[in-house]
Amino acid sequence: MSTGVIIALIVIVAAVLVVAAVLALRARGPRHGGNLKRRFGPEYERAVARHDGDTKAAERELADRVERHGSVRERPLEPAERERFEARWTAAQERFVDSPREAVEEADRLLAELAAARGFPAGGQYEEQVAALSVHHAHHVDGYRRVHRVTHARADGERDAGAGTEEMRESMVAARALFDELVRPAGHHDGGRRHDGPRHRAGADGDAAAPAGRAHHSWSFSKSRPKES
Repeated sequence: MSTGVIIALIVIVAAVLVVAAVLALRARGPRHGGNLKRRFGPEYERAVARHDGDTKAAERELADRVERHGSVRERPLEPAERERFEARWTAAQERFVDSPREAVEEADRLLAELAAARGFPAGGQYEEQVAALSVHHAHHVDGYRRVHRVTHARADGERDAGAGTEEMRESMVAARALFDELVRPAGHHDGGRRHDGPRHRAGADGDAAAPAGRAHHSWSFSKSRPKES
């Protein structure tokens, strides 16, 4: 084989490799960079911080989450299921005044069960459940992390019980946003208010909706949230 033919073959092979690399980068494009940042929002920044500013490592992690959980199809709740979940959240919220830790523990259990009911990994697989939720509810999943962290934190004997209570209160307020997204009827984007069954009314500042005829309790333990008039 002549030298000219060998050189020509080398050039052709190199060209094929370049084209393949470009096509591979284009195929990966929608999963990386700006698209991931838009999709994950605060989760993107959280991943970057966890990887000490290494955006490439953060993007690989987020792309892997999409690969594993992007195909999850959320199962709509039956009206009776929704009623039960709403009633349990309202009860946990009311319990906070006297037993804040028990209320937060119930909120943690409730979110795990609600997510599983919607088709996400079961609550016994907490890390996988949170990863899946972050793909579909990136802007609110951190509230679940907060109540879970408070629930499972070691009881070291807090020096400032007031600060501990405030942390629990804030975790429940943050978790409520995810609860609203998961419990609302499919296709509704009006803050989670019901459109079927008994009429509900929203509480102060978006507090738990309460069925008609049932007394509504505001977040009276929060100094920053006004009670209903």
